[in-house]
Amino acid sequence: MRLLILFGCLFGFVTLTLHADDVVQQELNKRGFRVFDHEGTEREYLLHLPEDLPKKAPLVVFLHGYRGDARDYAKMGMSRVADANKFAVVYPQGLPDRKKIPHWNARMKLSTVDDIGFLKSMVAYLQKEHGLDPKRTFVSGVSNGGFMSYTMVSEHPETFRAAASIIGTMSGETWRKREQMKPVPVLQISGLSDRIVPVDGSMSAAGGWGGAPDQRTIIGFLKKLNQTGTEEIIEVSSRTTGYRYGGGVSGNEVWLYEVKDWGHRVPRAKELGVHSVDLVWDFFSRY
Repeated sequence: MRLLILFGCLFGFVTLTLHADDVVQQELNKRGFRVFDHEGTEREYLLHLPEDLPKKAPLVVFLHGYRGDARDYAKMGMSRVADANKFAVVYPQGLPDRKKIPHWNARMKLSTVDDIGFLKSMVAYLQKEHGLDPKRTFVSGVSNGGFMSYTMVSEHPETFRAAASIIGTMSGETWRKREQMKPVPVLQISGLSDRIVPVDGSMSAAGGWGGAPDQRTIIGFLKKLNQTGTEEIIEVSSRTTGYRYGGGVSGNEVWLYEVKDWGHRVPRAKELGVHSVDLVWDFFSRY
């Protein structure tokens, strides 16, 4: 099961205002999901609420990769982190694209699925239903989920306070519309030997995946956007270097963690000192 979690993301090659007609069904369906009816389309999700969750607790939206199943990603460790730090975490399930592959439509050409509207509406419902803090809602994801995380903070920073992309990047359309972005904290975790989502920006434009430049250029844009003024370089291990840019607008920071000789896999504690999900919460917890 863990191999599926780490290695089943992108293209199958990975080694990992609420609308009035949005109706929520609380009971689980046959697949073990809760169901959210977004504009006539049933959408599935898993919700983890730690015991003794305080009022106004944060919410983390954690998105699976291409071909992914939210039930597997819910076992990756974010629920463990949520229990220890008292925040809610939701694991939505993507719908099939034109090739019948579960995905997130981060302004791509794979489908016409309204994932942006779904995630925004689902979050509004969960915030209200469970008394969660609308000012401390975050989005993170693996691979295709990382793409979607960029898209959500780009288009809806009023909903999502910060984003964390694990072995993902911006889609071509999100990069093309980058000038619309407002300052927002972002964490990026990348493998320098990733051939699925290359850090040099050479990903194919087919389907709308590629089109963004190399990862350092994206980080440079985010630094300028957030008006960061400080830099901290952390040698995490012999394989990982962390770059933390701080002092930005509203205390915003931009973090980049690069793992040498690492492909399209989710880095663990051996590479990052902590598992990727722990690093994501370390970043989010500052806001």
